[in-house]
Amino acid sequence: MGRSLFVLAAAAAGLWGADTKDANPEEIIQKFAAKEAEFAKARENYTYRQSVRVLDLTESGMTVGKFEMVSDIIFSTEGKRTEKVIRAPVATLRNFQISPEDEQDLRNVQPFVLTTHEIHKYDIRFLGKQKADEIPCYQFAVKPKKMEPGQRYFEGQIWVDDRDLQIVKTYGKGVGLLKKGTDQQFPRFETYREQIDGKYWFPTYTIANDTLRFQNGTAFIKMTVKYEDYKQFKSDTNIKFGDVIDEGKKDVKEPKK
Repeated sequence: MGRSLFVLAAAAAGLWGADTKDANPEEIIQKFAAKEAEFAKARENYTYRQSVRVLDLTESGMTVGKFEMVSDIIFSTEGKRTEKVIRAPVATLRNFQISPEDEQDLRNVQPFVLTTHEIHKYDIRFLGKQKADEIPCYQFAVKPKKMEPGQRYFEGQIWVDDRDLQIVKTYGKGVGLLKKGTDQQFPRFETYREQIDGKYWFPTYTIANDTLRFQNGTAFIKMTVKYEDYKQFKSDTNIKFGDVIDEGKKDVKEPKK
């Protein structure tokens, strides 16, 4: 957020057996990253609706501005995964605005996935075992080793189910290199996942309730993001992730029920 701105059930027996009590943290990291890679690939074949609501608050909690956007992640007739904005009223935020970095966080950081191909980018430190909503988990601290221009990263903590080896909760914030002189602050958030298809845990809810301390003032933010109505897309075409579609085009086919 700039000053004038803007997340178990498949048995993983083959991966996680009776010997896991003696597994060291590095082995656990490698195993859960492999499961996360499976999940990331599977999620690319699902459609869903994402609803974002950001409130600009006074210190007493009164709403003085709002940003809302509802979009469907769908597939075009060519099989390209794309985003279709369903509703986006004019934003009325006063004390901060939504920046391109915030938009990147909404898409990639808040529904954080840490795969085999991504773990080399992060320092991952084992914190021990802790329950997350009564789910026995391994807890890790995660932060980027090196930040590249134009990239956004997650910094915080993750909770990994100790049996299914998937992330079930994240708590932290989006970080990255900013242009010199830029005054941006990013809220700490929590993202929760739920089992959707009997195999993988999907992000379903993100919430942030934080104070943004800018160089020339303080702002109060409350944000909720919902990921709903997951449906597996059935098609014989190759699935490709594409650019955001032109709202004026008529070649978008709604996902099959």
